[in-house]
Amino acid sequence: MSPGEKATLSPYDEAMEALSSLISNRSRADRSNKGDRFDLLFDYIKILELEDPIKQMKIIHVAGTKGKGSTCTFTESILRNCGFRTGLFTSPHLIDVRERFRLNGMDICKEKFMAYFWWCWDRLKERTRDEVPMPTYFHFLALLAFKIFAVEQVEVAILEVGLGGKFDATNVVENPVVCGISSLGYDHMEILGNTLGQIAGQKAGIFKPGVPAFTVPQPEEAMYVLEQKALQLDVPLQVVAPLDPNLLSGLHLGLEGEHQYLNAGLSIALCSTWLHRTGHVGVNYLNQTTSLPKEFIEGLTTAVLQGRAHVFPDNLIESERSGNLVFYLDGAHSPESMDVCAKWFCCAIKEDNQKDRILKNQELSDPGASRELVHIDSHEKSGKNSTQILLFNCMSIREPQLLLPRLMSACDTHGVHFKKALFVPNISLYYKVGTGASPRADYQVDLSWQLTLQRIWENLFHGEKGRNAKIADLTCEEGADDPERGAGICTNSTVFPSLPSAINWLRDSVRKNQSIRFQVLVTGSLHLVGDVLRLIKK
Repeated sequence: MSPGEKATLSPYDEAMEALSSLISNRSRADRSNKGDRFDLLFDYIKILELEDPIKQMKIIHVAGTKGKGSTCTFTESILRNCGFRTGLFTSPHLIDVRERFRLNGMDICKEKFMAYFWWCWDRLKERTRDEVPMPTYFHFLALLAFKIFAVEQVEVAILEVGLGGKFDATNVVENPVVCGISSLGYDHMEILGNTLGQIAGQKAGIFKPGVPAFTVPQPEEAMYVLEQKALQLDVPLQVVAPLDPNLLSGLHLGLEGEHQYLNAGLSIALCSTWLHRTGHVGVNYLNQTTSLPKEFIEGLTTAVLQGRAHVFPDNLIESERSGNLVFYLDGAHSPESMDVCAKWFCCAIKEDNQKDRILKNQELSDPGASRELVHIDSHEKSGKNSTQILLFNCMSIREPQLLLPRLMSACDTHGVHFKKALFVPNISLYYKVGTGASPRADYQVDLSWQLTLQRIWENLFHGEKGRNAKIADLTCEEGADDPERGAGICTNSTVFPSLPSAINWLRDSVRKNQSIRFQVLVTGSLHLVGDVLRLIKK
């Protein structure tokens, strides 16, 4: 960046530039970089004078493969509605890094963020050295969270583990009030291990001697490891059941999806135990089977979490005609979460279509419109027909040969079939943080990974189940006269060179098919979900 460009940066963008410098380009599975050493965190804590403040915090610590973010969100909402000043640290962010730091349910404001950011940054810059270099990106964010929560004097700090548990930056906490382990499954295997037992061992690394812990029903192999770790540390470990919907007094959880009742049950146990152990109530709500306090119900039914089972209409198309382009966003990126995502999507679109059936059956408003993407169920008697589109990307460390078949199969089970799949690279650059982070105009995007995803998808349609993705002989156009159309155009899918070009294609398709509701499932990557939200909210 030239000096002239530097001068045009806003103060907040300058902070984002500094934060971005902590991001490593290396693979997360490469453990050779000593900058990732867990033990360095204790040096940083001393530099920032956070030893005593962290010890004094009344912390709830949550790990897991699926549902830990939702569990933390429910937990924060419950305790905030109980009247406590809350601090919530989660990851990743979708649009703005400030989403990771929530005070009383709100993202930290820019003014406070920058004050705390530069205080930590300047102090670390001044006192780090070769033996103790500047912290890595996530280490810095976790340290920043502790600083924010300490100065803001939150009464309860809810910490979501970033990755794993044992060596996660949040695990510098030595005496939390209570710990939780959400559903476990196969994810981050390049770091955490290849078996559920190994993964569970890493997650159980947040257990502390004598500190009560809760989990949800787990696969046998994972549960055995959790129980053994708990036994070794004298941890009272309990398994909690999903929340009974009848306890919500006719209301619905703030987070959509049947699986959220599992996360809600875990959050109730965490909140109940936190209240009990901190001396705020004498009643243990953990075993309540007939009623819940109104504060718990309020917290559970008003909880909000972006990018998980999130329905959002495209603002641009919405201004032209209502309901024609709707995005269903869910950051699922493991095989098990694909099942959950698919079930939620299928139920959500059927509910939306059912609402539309009250409209009088009528002729298509534009009989001459292109029928390329029109998908009409014979039993659909509504004013507007619908078609389902998949917008997908995942990181190259994932296993798309497991993700995509699970998604397609689960949707097929519910009678939902995608008319088209769109594969795109993320806008967000992994080495740059900021609300406007995007490639330069001359940035050349390598689409080889997206073409691999496309081959797996096309093979599913050809009955190959994605297993011969590398050798599949597909009848796709590898290039197109119009660069906006895509690098690979197949019957059932298209690879686009950028997310904006895919969004533009969707908008053009809507305009050509004005009687069709386009229901777009965005999944596979929370980075992609954030990128889409940034574009469609404009």
